Amino acid sequence: MEFECSNLSLWKEALSSYPCRIESLNKPNLVSLDEFYRNQLQPLLRRRNPNPHLTTSELSDLMRWKLTRGKWRPRFLDFVSALDDSVVKSASEKAFRSLPDLSKAVNELTVLKGVGPATASAVLAAYAPEVAPFMSDKAMEAALGNSKDYSLKQYLLFADKLQKKAKELSAEGEIFTPSDVEMALWSCAVGAKLLSSQSDPDPKATDKTKNPKKKRKR
Repeated sequence: MEFECSNLSLWKEALSSYPCRIESLNKPNLVSLDEFYRNQLQPLLRRRNPNPHLTTSELSDLMRWKLTRGKWRPRFLDFVSALDDSVVKSASEKAFRSLPDLSKAVNELTVLKGVGPATASAVLAAYAPEVAPFMSDKAMEAALGNSKDYSLKQYLLFADKLQKKAKELSAEGEIFTPSDVEMALWSCAVGAKLLSSQSDPDPKATDKTKNPKKKRKR
């Protein structure tokens, strides 16, 4: 499914396949981490109104989810796990209060060691999925054709495109958030990769068969 696709049924199908795609990755604890991130964290944050905030423990679990769903970089987890609870609480309070100004909200969070725009976007998406999408590799690739630039400027471009797509998909009475768009894009990309691996289960073996290496003379 291309980002430009306007077929609501295809987007809904991709979104509904998300839990299955999470399971298909077979990564330790990813299912429970995803359950925490998607279904438990927002109610926790909302219960803290009028001063919603994250704790260090919750930020660590969020980072664990982000790294497990994407690329594992343990140093980032070490950095955020070492942060003082009061510092995380203060930064996240200011960030949530800054919404819907994404630029300001991201800047409030990136003062935390180990938190860049991508992790900041995951924090904001957990609290306000109707405003902020998570800046995932696969969704960035689909929306912008590039997943290498994790700057604030790139995130704002990405968020704007997903907000517009969410509005377009919600025009028929359905409610699609920018976070729904991100999950649908991610699900679609993982599904396509899974299908490709099933059709060619061992490409390396195939290559060896086609191009056997000559033995070196001793």
